[in-house]
Formats: sequence, C-alpha cells, structure tokens
Amino acid sequence: MQLRRFWFLTTIVLVITCLACWGQQAGAEKRAEKRKIIIDQDAAGPAGTDQQSILLLIQSPQTEVLGITVVTGDMWLTEEVAHTLRMLELIGRTDVPVVPGAEYPLVRQKEETEQWEQRYGSVAWLGPWTPGRYHPPAELGQMPEGKPTTKPANEDAAHFLVRMVREHPHEITIYAGGPMTNLALAISIDPEFAGLAKELVFMGGSLNPETADPEFINTPRHEFNLWFDPEAAHNVLRAPWKKIVCTPVDISVKTRLTPGLIDRVKTGDFPAARYIATYARLRGQYNYLWDELAAAAWLDPSLITKKEMRYLDVNLDRGAGNGDTLTWTEQEKSTPSLQPAEVQVDLDTEKFYKLFVELLTAPTPKKN
Repeated sequence: MQLRRFWFLTTIVLVITCLACWGQQAGAEKRAEKRKIIIDQDAAGPAGTDQQSILLLIQSPQTEVLGITVVTGDMWLTEEVAHTLRMLELIGRTDVPVVPGAEYPLVRQKEETEQWEQRYGSVAWLGPWTPGRYHPPAELGQMPEGKPTTKPANEDAAHFLVRMVREHPHEITIYAGGPMTNLALAISIDPEFAGLAKELVFMGGSLNPETADPEFINTPRHEFNLWFDPEAAHNVLRAPWKKIVCTPVDISVKTRLTPGLIDRVKTGDFPAARYIATYARLRGQYNYLWDELAAAAWLDPSLITKKEMRYLDVNLDRGAGNGDTLTWTEQEKSTPSLQPAEVQVDLDTEKFYKLFVELLTAPTPKKN
C-alpha cells in the first residue's frame, strides 16, 4: 500500500515538473518569436528620416525585416535604392532584400503639378521635383557614403509584397513611410493583399497640426506622402486592412532631431551609431522625426499617450485641395467603404528619444 502511494506521488511530481518545463519552453519560444515586417519606404539618404526609420526597425531585436520595398518620394527610386543598399552594407545587414518599386506616382506628373502651383500656390516640398534638387530619374545623384557593391532583388515591390503576405498570411506588418504607390499596385494585383497582412502602419496625413511651420499654417491638411500620389493613398486607405495605424503631421511636429540627440547617438561605437555620426545632419529650421516616430511607436506602443479613431481618405478633386487629408468620426463618415484608423495624437517625447538612442547605439542584430 505504501509502495503504491509512493509511486502515485512520484508520478504526480513528474507530471507537474514536465508541465512546468513545457510551459517555460513554450513561453521562451513565444518570447523569441520575432514580429515580421516589410518596410515600404521612400528611402532618401544618407541618414535622414527615411534611412533612420529603417535603421530603428532593423536594430530592434524583436523584428524580422523580410524586405525593404522602395518607392519614389523624397528622392528618385534609383538613388533611394542605392542609399539603402549602401546603408545595409555599412551596418552588415546585406541579408535584407532591397526591392525596387514604383518610379512614378499612378497619375500625378511633374508638368501638371507645376501648372497646379501656378493656379493655387507653391508647394513646400515636391520630392524629386523640388526646384534646385531636380535631376533626371535615372541619375544616381550624390553618394557621400560611397556607391553600393550589392544589388537589389530581381523582383518588383508590388509582386514581392503580394508573395510575402501569401507566404505568411496575417503575420506581416506593412510599414509605409512614403507615398503608397507600391501598396496600391499590390492591391491592384491581388485584391486580397490588404486582408492578408496583419496591419498597416504608416506615416502620413495631416489633420490640424499646432505649429508655426509655414508649410502647414495655410495648408494644415496637406502632407507630402499622401499628396504625392493621392490616387494610390485613396485606394490603400479604403482597402480592407485588419488594422490601420496613422502617424500624422500633428504628432510628428512635436519631435525634433537636435544636435544634442545626434551627440547622444555618437557615443555609440557600433555600425548604426557610426553611420548616424557620419551622415546625420540638421536640415533647415524644422527637423521633425517623421518616420522614426512611426517606426518607434510600432516597436513600443506605450510611447503614444493619446490616440483617436478616425476614418481617413484623400481628396481627389483637381482643385486647390487635391491630395489633402480627409477625415471623419464614426458619426460623420460618408460611406461604408471607409476604414477606421488609429490616429496618434500625443506622445511621451523623452521616452521616444530614449528608445531612439538605445536602438541606434546598440549592436546590429544578427541576420534573420
């Protein structure tokens, strides 16, 4: 009788021990599972908001960057691809595919935009069409960091995006830091693309920013990413995403890249910090951390202290408001095809700067 009782108790102890070990192993595996993301970016460089946001996402140990799809926006596609390839070479992450995408917006043309400006007034930032910066799209432009020796992927961005969400359904965050041309083309190829993604996180749109910046005083609803390809943004924002998160101008203008922040990154001695120390610089009076905030808030949502739900679209009228951000509340929305978006309103600025410095001064994570 005592022997049976001994074996019974021993069996119970062994079962409990095995269950505890299994639970710990499962928990460790869950913690080790990385968050899949594709970075869709108008990747001007070197450094600057585009490359710095890419760096933040690559530098995070919690992410698996499946690829960087590039779209014309702040620069032409050719030079953006080159800057991205070279940055990856300098930090030792050439395993991340760089996939060229759209070189032009779906509809907007340079000549048409110049005629629009003659009628309605000049636009502060025209991307590759900005006077004094313009050059033909096939030209590489200046490469102070040196030309890359690696090559981009032999696939176009739209098909890459579709292929990835088909291979990893409901697992991939699509991060959009530039015009949405690549995403619109992916949706036109596969109407199920948006629904197969986990979520869309984007920097873009402007509601009512509180700023003295002349770019937004008279045109508070104008924002470059949505304006540059409004037809693409219209199609993307109405697609059936499971979740949309928007980092608009309103919250972006509460951030600044300062000499002090750059100096904090310069204290690091790993590849990302050396890249920033060499190439980061201030550009004029306003140096907002546009795309960096969108990336960092995805990595750590607790950075955002206030958010609102809005329905978003883009003005496609050919008049003065072309490309402007349109928004509605739940009670005001004009059509059932509009999709809800989480719009970020306020942030813990110091916590954001701390994460910015921590990631950019950290060792570069190992290859995926």
